Amino acid sequence: MTEDQKSRIKTLRENGVGYVRIAQTLGLSQNTVSSYCRRNGLAGTKPPAGQHLCRYCGCPVEQTKGRKEKKFCSDSCRMKWWNSHLDKVNRKANYEFICPHCKKTFTAYGNSNRKYCSHECYVADRFGGGADE
Repeated sequence: MTEDQKSRIKTLRENGVGYVRIAQTLGLSQNTVSSYCRRNGLAGTKPPAGQHLCRYCGCPVEQTKGRKEKKFCSDSCRMKWWNSHLDKVNRKANYEFICPHCKKTFTAYGNSNRKYCSHECYVADRFGGGADE
């Protein structure tokens, strides 16, 4: 566990965030978080009812009545959280192709017009040679 994770656990627990939420936020196991909290005197606090906390830093997030729940206190926290949780990003623009040169199947993100799996295949198919020739 890094020093940054330890300080974030302390901040989140002081703001009343539970072990499960901290573990999900930091990408640690729940047992790791709870044992760290027990060893460092951070155990036993419950989150206040109805309070919404930032997923990244644990600061209280003010909600606007009648609107969707805000999950982050700022854009910087939102970007930091998503950049550290890339596995949760729902990427919808994945395209699957077959390279006309090597006949291998490959996927590309965001480019629906791609033909070749690599620059080497492009050069070999288009100009009849390798990239070094």
